[in-house]
Amino acid sequence: MPEDAYRQLLDDLRAERDVIDKLLASLPDDRWDVDSPAEGWTLRDCVVHLCETDDSAAAGARGEKLERRGDGSGVLTAGMLRAKSLTPDELRAWYRRAGEAMLDALAKYQGDERLVWAGRPMGVRSYTSARLMEHWSHGLDIHDAAGVAPEDTDRLRHIAHMGYITREFAYRTHGLEPPTTPLYVELASPLGGTWRWGPPDAPDRIEGSAGDWCRVVTQRIHPDDTSLRATGERAREFLLIAQAFAGPPGKGRAPKGL
Repeated sequence: MPEDAYRQLLDDLRAERDVIDKLLASLPDDRWDVDSPAEGWTLRDCVVHLCETDDSAAAGARGEKLERRGDGSGVLTAGMLRAKSLTPDELRAWYRRAGEAMLDALAKYQGDERLVWAGRPMGVRSYTSARLMEHWSHGLDIHDAAGVAPEDTDRLRHIAHMGYITREFAYRTHGLEPPTTPLYVELASPLGGTWRWGPPDAPDRIEGSAGDWCRVVTQRIHPDDTSLRATGERAREFLLIAQAFAGPPGKGRAPKGL
């Protein structure tokens, strides 16, 4: 990856974190423990998750290992449980400190190296893009719990790309055989441009807004609650299992009204 493109990616990650930082700076104390759309998590839990994973990402980028242990339920981490006693100002400080440490560690790379995180090697570009996706997607939950409407930007291109290139992964993590037929995706960007992936003559096509696509591939909305148009059986199938983030199959969000 050209170094200038990687520097732009880092700038976009910083900008995505700044959106959350500004929201948290103005968040009243009585909103921190409001339930978020993430099942079992409050707004506070969403913020702590980002703090913990930024700490872990910073450690990984420095070649270190940072262990995180949960409470055994698979819902709350030990850090989330401890953070119940932290004040909003302490949480704001942790969010800023963890982010700066991560950005400083990632800034030492040129963009084409590989590093190890969560036990597997990753390209530093994918590593950084994943952090941007994490902040944007959990940021949606934070905005929702805060009662503030999020604003989409063209930084979504990083997430849209990850949603497309993780098609095979999404099938395999659901125990399904990936299709051999190509997929074409055409999205309207927040600033009015058009983003395209895949051959235009592909039998399976997905078209619509980048915001809807990114919400679907991060499982923040059900495809039926979007304006995305799927042509072809495999296109519709993919929308229902799309998952741009690592790990086991996500539960996703139920359609509105259910």
